[in-house]
Amino acid sequence: MKEKILEILSTIRPECDFTEDVDFMEAGLLDSYDIVSLVTNLEITFNFRINGVDVVPENFTSVDSIIAMLGKYGVH
Repeated sequence: MKEKILEILSTIRPECDFTEDVDFMEAGLLDSYDIVSLVTNLEITFNFRINGVDVVPENFTSVDSIIAMLGKYGVH
C-alpha cells in the first residue's frame, strides 16, 4: 500500500520527495488543492469513498497518516 500511495503522491507533485520524514503540509509539499486530487486518486485506486469529515490536514501529513486513515475504512 505504501508504494501505491507514494506513486499517487508523485503523480500529483512529481517535483517533491515524499519519502522524507517531514510533515507534508507544513513542508509545503501538499496544499489544499493537492489534497482534493489525492483523495480522488485514493478513492479510485482503492475503490472506496472517503467521508468528508476525514478530509482534514492531519490525515495527510505523511504516508503513515494516510495509511492510518485508509485503515479506518478497512483498506489494507
